Amino acid sequence: DHVEPDDEYLEYAEQQIRMHHEHPVPTEKQEFYNNTPAAFWNSFYNNNQNKFFKDRHWLRIEFAELFEWTTDRKSASEGHADAGTVKEDVHLADSSDSAVSKSRGVAVASALSSEPSDAKFRIMEVGCGAGNAVFPLLADVSDPRLFVYACDYSKVAVDVVKSGEAYDENRCAALVWDLSSTELPPNVQPGSIDIMLMVFVFSALHPSQWNQAVENAYRLLKPGGLLLFRDYGRNDLAQVRFKKSRLLEDNLYIRGDGTRVYFFTNDELADIFGTKFEIEQNAIDRRLIVNRKRELKMYRVWLQAKFRKPISAD
Repeated sequence: DHVEPDDEYLEYAEQQIRMHHEHPVPTEKQEFYNNTPAAFWNSFYNNNQNKFFKDRHWLRIEFAELFEWTTDRKSASEGHADAGTVKEDVHLADSSDSAVSKSRGVAVASALSSEPSDAKFRIMEVGCGAGNAVFPLLADVSDPRLFVYACDYSKVAVDVVKSGEAYDENRCAALVWDLSSTELPPNVQPGSIDIMLMVFVFSALHPSQWNQAVENAYRLLKPGGLLLFRDYGRNDLAQVRFKKSRLLEDNLYIRGDGTRVYFFTNDELADIFGTKFEIEQNAIDRRLIVNRKRELKMYRVWLQAKFRKPISAD
């Protein structure tokens, strides 16, 4: 893990991206892809239902904040109470100072403790897909204060979540909502969300939509609320192996199924979210996967970040 790409891969990536720019998506097709993103995701979930993505049990390790607000959970009773703590690893580049992050966490915990003991703890996942994060969270946390909003701009995905055996309207609400909309999701009050989760969803937006999406997240979170973020990084294998006629704009591509994907840098994330949020983590996660049979080295690059709405925010 956390292996820097070798010179051979970097040269290959440079050649591939040059080829992408020489053979972009035809101009007459770009508007089609940009104007109907939800339709492509509807087709994706019509074809795959809940069978494409694995349940994201790794959230307990990478984003312990989703669980550590309560001891009323299975992972605590099974001895995993500390297993979810994210290590301040030197390979997680550009992370904020851990002492600053901890002090902010203490301040937030103090503010939250002043709420009534039966107050709901609200978590919202944006881009919930088929519920691969929502359902493991509900299964682990039995605290009656937990309420989860599962949002996606694919109606088919939301219907898949609602049809799940574990879907309980007393603990969860699945909503059709576009993160880049000028409207907030129905029946969700501004400043009511404790934690927002965005996992491989921001990359589906067009860059022109980023500011509105950040504004929506800021409005929905409580003062001191936390945004947990994971998405694709620049020169990830998924970017490098794109073929001709897949590049829409710089670092924004169209997959074979018509869905969009952008590949970020840490500096971009700091610029995008830093205008509204305190940056507690802005890290890069590199993985080397080796196919020994084919003698291939495959470098994966993901970015992981934690953005805090200032506790003093109105």
